[in-house]
Amino acid sequence: MKIWIDTAATERAETLFGVPPIERLRRSAAKLVAGTPVVLSGPDVKPQAWPGARLDADNTKLGSRLRKALAEGPLVALDGANVIDPRLIAFLVRRAGSCAAARGEGAQRAVALRLEPELADAIPPDADNLSAVADALIAAGRIGLLDEQEFPAYMDKLRRSLPYWIHAVNDAATRRRLERQMFWDNYKGSTDLLTRYVYPPLVWPLVRLCVRLGLHPNTVTLLSIVLTIAAVPLFARGDFLLGFVCAYGMSVLDSVDGKLARLTLTDSKIGNVLDHGTDIVHPPFWYFAFVWGLGAHSADDPLYQAAIWMIVFYVADRIVLSIAKRRIGFALHAATRLDGIVRSFIARRNITMTIMAVSILLGVGAAGFYIITAWQGLTFAWHSARTIWLGFISRTQARPVA
Repeated sequence: MKIWIDTAATERAETLFGVPPIERLRRSAAKLVAGTPVVLSGPDVKPQAWPGARLDADNTKLGSRLRKALAEGPLVALDGANVIDPRLIAFLVRRAGSCAAARGEGAQRAVALRLEPELADAIPPDADNLSAVADALIAAGRIGLLDEQEFPAYMDKLRRSLPYWIHAVNDAATRRRLERQMFWDNYKGSTDLLTRYVYPPLVWPLVRLCVRLGLHPNTVTLLSIVLTIAAVPLFARGDFLLGFVCAYGMSVLDSVDGKLARLTLTDSKIGNVLDHGTDIVHPPFWYFAFVWGLGAHSADDPLYQAAIWMIVFYVADRIVLSIAKRRIGFALHAATRLDGIVRSFIARRNITMTIMAVSILLGVGAAGFYIITAWQGLTFAWHSARTIWLGFISRTQARPVA
């Protein structure tokens, strides 16, 4: 199996999020189907476009070039000018049998094909594009459209199901529309109220700014880590205004780096470790620093004891969520619509941080911390009950619905 890419129209294609179409395809293949042979076919193939790819510099029609390529074995045929879901590329490479995946109509129609060698004779030699090839093969009854139910649409990182996408990007207006669409598609199916409704007007321009400046997501993550650390001494000395500036800044950047990584296909293992590691580790430090800044300096102080219970509930809740994921096979918050709704306001960083901030503004910081401690305890109890039910008692196989 190889990936065959028509490069005839790549020079006219629009660039999304600063990544040219061929480079986007290269990054997609490198992540999900590493080692699969790649052929770049077209009249003006540039070797630097894809190091290691085999070049087929040919001025003939796409149909003729595709027939020739099929003589060497099965392939996945892609249009280098299209923006294609990395999951779709990997799925077609690993799938058995021929099929066509398509989206759009007319000039905006984009097609990807999985073809077996015996179909070569049914491909019109004068076909100009993959859409014409697909139409001819479907009309001849030689292939069918990819069954939507066959495609694994659930994305664990986003806790949601998202149908495969493939787009023709022929003009600037289409590019702008798709960039917006892809931005929103990269939001998690279940998340907190601030991330979903408050942060997007900030995250969207920041992602675009990072693209223009050529910033790597890991750079954004490192800046968010600096803000995370800076918030601790600020909270501890009672400088809550600057502390929350750093805390909310970190929270916004936590959305920016993930979106930037997924939209530019530059996510990495070290980036995931830094991002998720920071998310998990920092809350206990913020909580203890917060109560210290409120004057709770002794283990005998009820507020100090509340901080200890807060950490106990927090750690226990994280453990329960990891057990739930192992038992049901995916994140608990994607198990039912109810779990997705509850995720929007349970005791997680953005919600507890906001309660803390409001309590400081109202001059009742200690009361605010008692509230989030109780809320964290209730969150732990809820997740425990859902984990026991879905993971150990219910006989119905849970399926992600987010």
